[in-house]
Amino acid sequence: MHTNLVARDWRALASFYEGVFACEPVPPERTLSGAWLEAATGVHGAQIRGIHLRLPGHGDGGPTLEVFQYDPQADAPEPSANRPGLGHLAFAVDDVEQAREAVLAAGGRGVGDVVSQEIPGAGTITFAYVRDPEGNVIELQEWST
Repeated sequence: MHTNLVARDWRALASFYEGVFACEPVPPERTLSGAWLEAATGVHGAQIRGIHLRLPGHGDGGPTLEVFQYDPQADAPEPSANRPGLGHLAFAVDDVEQAREAVLAAGGRGVGDVVSQEIPGAGTITFAYVRDPEGNVIELQEWST
């Protein structure tokens, strides 16, 4: 199981997720092209380069974040938390403030404030939205009871 993130610069974006969230590369790096890829993606002349990154906390068989770069690339508006489609990636962290600072130090940007809210029956969530260096929205979350 994986989630795909299309990057402008797959190496830089993969490095961000490795450094900030301790995602681990799952070789091999991919370089894909051909009629089969064009047929599957509907992208004429598609060429893909990238890698899968194992998400933390799930062991060797856990889900991955697939960071791929397409050639040719299409322009896209910056993702927004309320835009239909993939809204954000969420990471459970031990300290939201500290994780937010790590994202900012690694070239990301803030979206909103750090907020804590009790959710009846679920506990208290402390969370913040940030952006990775390419503008994708990330939720940092910490739950307590």
